[in-house]
Amino acid sequence: MSSRCLAVAVVLIAFSAGSVSVSARLASADARGDAKEQVEFGIQVAQRGLWREAIYRWERAAQLDPSYAAAFNNLAIAYEHEGQLSKAREAYEKALALEPENALIRQNYDLFKEINDRAAKKDGR
Repeated sequence: MSSRCLAVAVVLIAFSAGSVSVSARLASADARGDAKEQVEFGIQVAQRGLWREAIYRWERAAQLDPSYAAAFNNLAIAYEHEGQLSKAREAYEKALALEPENALIRQNYDLFKEINDRAAKKDGR
């Protein structure tokens, strides 16, 4: 499952800010740039298996730019990898709220739910 997670995280680097006003874009340009740097660094450390560091970087990215869906999606993947399933669900839901039409985020969340629902049924929950 970690290779699926990592491949998705790499794809998400290029997400844009979406449609916001010019003044809002200018005001948040620095925050988005800093957040993207954190996301990219998080991907690099995740590729080396340093998931706690990746979580730190993606949490930081989400703090810097709370409208950056890629940060929340990557964070969800990392939480899922580390077994923090309630945090993963929250992060996926935040990413989807920010970009409801994003097929990659929807695919990740649907797969997460499928796997966890199946595990819950197996465990009798």
